Amino acid sequence: MHITTAQLFTDARTQNGYLPTPVGDDQLKALYDLLKWAPTSANSSPARFQFVRSAAAKDKLAACVAPANKSKVMEAPVTAIIGMDMAFFEKLPKLFPHTDARAWFVGKPDFIASTALRNSSLQGAYLIMAARALGLGCGPMSGFDAAALDAAFWAGTTVKTNFICTLGHGNPDKLMPRSPRLNFDEACQLV
Repeated sequence: MHITTAQLFTDARTQNGYLPTPVGDDQLKALYDLLKWAPTSANSSPARFQFVRSAAAKDKLAACVAPANKSKVMEAPVTAIIGMDMAFFEKLPKLFPHTDARAWFVGKPDFIASTALRNSSLQGAYLIMAARALGLGCGPMSGFDAAALDAAFWAGTTVKTNFICTLGHGNPDKLMPRSPRLNFDEACQLV
């Protein structure tokens, strides 16, 4: 597979609409099988993913998002809910067997929360890059009621919602004009 920086960055766009082309199980498994290899601190891998595709699940999701996002999640073939497992450290004996990394987190809720948020956010970004590498478009978004999403999709678990991201084959007719970005001197310092 030949992937270019244009495919991942400069030509890639945030999708606001999708073509009616389905995204299959094999594509979603390939997407996860790429993103899982990207780094997280102590290989903590706190992200958990739900790929919302059925009409019933889309209705449940649409009830939790801001009005401006309802049509996006209903039209997208898939919306990924990127969650963060607040008990991720229980998997560290498997994921980071070099030392007792689990002990770093036990009884430290602030450290657990900051690590889960930071690293599940990284994994959500890796999901976007993996999707782009596989030829899919993405529409990451906030604009939802996190407590409602948690109750609807993560009830009875230790997972909380971080953000959501639509996935599919983007409809070029629904792209907004490219927005500007900060230049190097506005965003960076050489120290």
